Amino acid sequence: MSEDSPLSSWRHLPIAQQPSYSDAERLDAVEAQLRALPPLVFAQEIRDLKDQLAQVARGDGFLLQGGDCAESFSEFSADKIRDTFKVLLQMAIVLTFAGRRPVTKIARMAGQFAKPRSADFEEIDGETLPSFRGDIINAADAEAHARAPDPERMLKAYHQSASTLNLLRAFAQGGLADLHQVHRWNLSFVEANPARERYQEMSERIADALEFMEVCGINSQTAPTIRETQLFTSHEALLLNYEEALTRIDSFTGKRYNCSAHFVWIGERTRQLDHAHVEFFRQIENPVGVKIGPGVAADELLRLIEALNPANEPGRLTLITRLGADRLDAVLPGLVRSVAAAGAEVVWSCDPMHGNTVKSSTGFKTRQFDDILRELRAFFAVHRAEGSYPGGIHLEMTGEHVTECTGGAYRISDSDLATRYLTSCDPRLNADQVLELAYLIADALRDARPAAKAD
Repeated sequence: MSEDSPLSSWRHLPIAQQPSYSDAERLDAVEAQLRALPPLVFAQEIRDLKDQLAQVARGDGFLLQGGDCAESFSEFSADKIRDTFKVLLQMAIVLTFAGRRPVTKIARMAGQFAKPRSADFEEIDGETLPSFRGDIINAADAEAHARAPDPERMLKAYHQSASTLNLLRAFAQGGLADLHQVHRWNLSFVEANPARERYQEMSERIADALEFMEVCGINSQTAPTIRETQLFTSHEALLLNYEEALTRIDSFTGKRYNCSAHFVWIGERTRQLDHAHVEFFRQIENPVGVKIGPGVAADELLRLIEALNPANEPGRLTLITRLGADRLDAVLPGLVRSVAAAGAEVVWSCDPMHGNTVKSSTGFKTRQFDDILRELRAFFAVHRAEGSYPGGIHLEMTGEHVTECTGGAYRISDSDLATRYLTSCDPRLNADQVLELAYLIADALRDARPAAKAD
């Protein structure tokens, strides 16, 4: 990217969604400690991901990105990490079979601690407090001292991310990713699901394919790809003090890599062209994403593409649309046409969560399963109509059996939300809902194949 510019050039530009630390010397000391710590991920892993995303951009792969809205210091456990890992693999086997393309799996884990907020302050029980901006910045407790930004939290986020990555790598290489085991989990999901008739046929076809491979001698003992997988990590790179401190110069290439995660993205609220986040992202070699809301104009999007991927490198840039089920049809076609006309190499991914957030009759912030599904299906339909390739999906989800989004086969209602509403931020799809989603979009993904190129 722009190795001739100083990495700290973002510090001289306007910046949104940042905390105001009261002790500059303490902040400097924490950043110095982070700079001295080992990288969380490595440059070659980042290059491997970029190569896979280049395949997705060409229509030869599919991107599945998902995980927590915001990771938590207090709810950190091996079981929680394992359950989200499992459900990502369960989704991936369905999408791989349906699309006949490899699925690149990126978890919103090991760094997803900072969250943008719509206001700097909020009122709780009559008291005005600074907004909770994620555990890497402040605490959720409704007390003034807890809401004060604390730079030491960046160190705790680093160490928790390192522990999470250690577990994820062990799960990916230690047998938990065995395709036969993953399919057995899916069989259990299908058998227990109230709408199992919808999913039975595909489940049986996957079982037949695995049995055929077994007869041919392709099994977990003879083929490592059957029992192992590759999982990448990602987060919204919101807190730039943390991101800069974990950026390293690769000794082999001399280029800069943000080693806090394999993939980082800019949010809808921080993608201003003349602001700090775009400037920082220009300096790093990672594959990056940018969230695109319904207010973006085509010319603005093209300027963003030029700023973030001036060499038009396949795999470098993912456009993550968050348009809403009611607005996608009106907005997305024009954007797809403009990007295609410019010849820009991008991955198109759909975030069907953020544009469909509503307040329930019981006061909880929620999302309706049918709206999420409707936006995903519209995303696939628009790309098919425009001759473009719908390259991925981006979900806020968990492997836990929470009740935060309504609908789905189990018909979670507004009155059910309070049963297990555990999120500290935005509502997430639970394990059954995301698996149901994978089965329901399977046909759309299969039909997207000719849009990429004639087979």
